[in-house]
Amino acid sequence: MHDSPFIKDVPAAQALAAWRAARQAAGCPDRLPAVTVPLAEAAGLVTAVPVWAVRSSPPFDAAGMDGIAVRSADTLGASETTPAWLAPGAYDVVDTGDPMPDGRDAVVMREHVNYDDAGRAELRAAVPPYQHVRSIGEDVSASELLLPEGHRLRAVDLAAAAAAGQTRLTVRKKPLVFVLPTGDEVRPIGAELGPGEILDTNSLMLAEQAREIGCEARILPIEPDDPARIAAAVKAAAAGCDLLIVIAGSSAGRDDYTARVVASEGTLAVHGVAVRPGHPVVLGVVGRAPVLGAPGYPVSAALTFDIFAAPLLAELSGAPPRQRPRVAARLARKLASPLGMDDWVRVRLGSVGGSLVATPLPRGAGVLTSLVRADGLLVVPAGVEGYHAGSSVPVEPLRGPDEIARTIVAIGSHDLVLDLASSALRADDPLVTLASSNVGSLGGLVALRDGLCHIAGSHLLDPETGEYTLPYVDRVFGAASPDVAMVRLVERSQGLIVAAGNPLGIAGLADVGRPGVRYVNRQRGAGTRVLLDVMLGQLPIAPSSIEGYAREEPTHLAVAAAIASGRADAGMGIMAAARAFGLDFVPLAVEPYDLVVAPGAMESPQLAPLWSLLQSDRFQASVEELGGYSTKEMGRRLR
Repeated sequence: MHDSPFIKDVPAAQALAAWRAARQAAGCPDRLPAVTVPLAEAAGLVTAVPVWAVRSSPPFDAAGMDGIAVRSADTLGASETTPAWLAPGAYDVVDTGDPMPDGRDAVVMREHVNYDDAGRAELRAAVPPYQHVRSIGEDVSASELLLPEGHRLRAVDLAAAAAAGQTRLTVRKKPLVFVLPTGDEVRPIGAELGPGEILDTNSLMLAEQAREIGCEARILPIEPDDPARIAAAVKAAAAGCDLLIVIAGSSAGRDDYTARVVASEGTLAVHGVAVRPGHPVVLGVVGRAPVLGAPGYPVSAALTFDIFAAPLLAELSGAPPRQRPRVAARLARKLASPLGMDDWVRVRLGSVGGSLVATPLPRGAGVLTSLVRADGLLVVPAGVEGYHAGSSVPVEPLRGPDEIARTIVAIGSHDLVLDLASSALRADDPLVTLASSNVGSLGGLVALRDGLCHIAGSHLLDPETGEYTLPYVDRVFGAASPDVAMVRLVERSQGLIVAAGNPLGIAGLADVGRPGVRYVNRQRGAGTRVLLDVMLGQLPIAPSSIEGYAREEPTHLAVAAAIASGRADAGMGIMAAARAFGLDFVPLAVEPYDLVVAPGAMESPQLAPLWSLLQSDRFQASVEELGGYSTKEMGRRLR
């Protein structure tokens, strides 16, 4: 029997409140127990009681400089013309941190003291009382509050506590998080995969997310889709942890048991939240442990942890949740969003023309690379349908401002050389990033015109003139076209990517019109799509007659992946993509791929590392090794 559809989609704040109420009703502790640990073991933990100084720091009046300790009254009237002379015994030589000798109330820096042969010290300026003296308790006085309750301890806090006489601190116990993966199709990392099987990457990710915020985390053995076994595992795990995360089984599918298990073994508070991705979340309690049912898609699982697990764990420790600052950014392209849900979108960030620009990453809940490449988070509120390109939006940065300031933003056509350049630039300088987003050549030119990127990769063929890219630059930029620079990146071989061994005997473009040949296309506005349509126009083949013409993929690698998986037989792309997947390649054309540069950006320091890279013999050799590329004109300025 399946009796656990979504209860309803509730806003995240309401879901957290319902979960808290369920925990209170079940008698779950509001706070983790207090434990006393040595200072060396307290970093990252949260104070359970206030920390008071048991001694002053410094515990005595101390010299603040290397020099001589003097009685300030003995220096009255000293000047360049009438120096004061202090005989031996009227001063004491001290180093920084030494206790001040009795009767001395000031220190004269060593470099301001001259001595005569008799050992007398010459002072050419009077010194005020307590000059260069650290008074007892200057840092903290005995019995003074050093740290409040609910403070997450940092390295500097431990040093201050030690200076104030503390050797052990009373803190909240480190939260213990158990991660329970479920699913017949889930296999441990490192296992050989069969058809339909997936690796348990979510457990690794969620456990590390827990450790990053100061928790102890353990990954439990994978449980198959057996309700009785999952129930037994949940009940046993809940007895020994502070939070149990059950992965998968949270949606309304046939084998999604988490909600029913939580309801049968404890209290189900929420099933389904108004958050995208992460919609099918389960929140409940088993025994006295909170239980979070996380969706199986990695982006959803990661977001679920940030929205629900992190605040709970901070609450148990008595500390405020860690929050990131928000900054305003211009959106690089139009972003649609469903009404009724908070939509969490990961973005790339870069500074273009003095403004921060955010480029949305692919949206799928299973797109794990969007987590890797994200520089920031954009939350589209439930009542907003999205934003137009160029809109100002609030973003939470995930990287530091220095890294973002040195990010080169590229929007346009996809090419593997840009990926290779991104890696090479980062290897040369860890602060330099090339962030490329694939929206097609035409979309890149529009983004460049609107000031949303530094460069646009383009290989648009103009059927009327036979020229590449320049005619489109003139159309898109109009009167500003003369200010736009263009740099040759590569010449590359375009053709048909086909299965290894070319089992269908595809010899040219005409063969994609044969019955039974499944084609996979690039998106509208992509230079490869334009080239295909121009070439089809020279053949007696109607695009509508090509099986799969309407199926679109955003990159050359995505086309190659579709063919490698057997879901398509042919698609136009570059030779390097075919080689990357071990596929065959039928060459059709050699075309230039150029970088169009925003007005005034050609000589900017931000792009200088890229231009230097393009002149590198080593980089050019690595590009040639990809196959299907010529670098003989790489880096040449065309206009």
